[in-house]
Amino acid sequence: MEVLRILERHLPGHAVSYCYDLWKNHPFAFIASSPRRTKLGDFRVERGTEFTITVNNDLNPYAFLITYLHEVAHLLVYQRYRRLGRPHGPAWKKMFREVMQPVLHEAVFPVTVLTPLKSYLSNPAASTGAHPTLTRALRQLDVKPDGQQLLVEMPEGETFRFLQKEYIRGMKRRTRVVCTEKTTGLKVSIWAHVWVEKTE
Repeated sequence: MEVLRILERHLPGHAVSYCYDLWKNHPFAFIASSPRRTKLGDFRVERGTEFTITVNNDLNPYAFLITYLHEVAHLLVYQRYRRLGRPHGPAWKKMFREVMQPVLHEAVFPVTVLTPLKSYLSNPAASTGAHPTLTRALRQLDVKPDGQQLLVEMPEGETFRFLQKEYIRGMKRRTRVVCTEKTTGLKVSIWAHVWVEKTE
């Protein structure tokens, strides 16, 4: 029942039953993870028979649902072919479209998200961040944290705090921003649409 409680807490109401049935029919360890710098979710195979899916727990319900089904599609491809193959190749794209189909309606998604989501699914990429219109639509539904802004909207050279570390905002490259950790000088790649706290 723990998985059901997580899904009820994080998903749009009309998607809970469908997503829970996917878990029951294809069991996996499911974790609503603390936010991560480089990813929204992941799928892991452990010892060849045990599967784990994680999704960041700070996502709004619609982003959480898309990420959850993105990772379930990886699991289903692995179960069918017994190998991961190209992570976001044709088999995954086809499977992702299939698992998304039952929730592609206005009872689950607002039309502002549904329209760009259908466009994205015509040729889904590894991240929704590769589809700017969908990313903007999803971010408009976030509850903006006090005193924070999106990394992508911050000028280069600004200093910010993210996951208890301070960085200097660098150049945007596709869906990520190359930033410099202040204390170590290390270059790190951070997803462009995370909420960060501006520092002086």
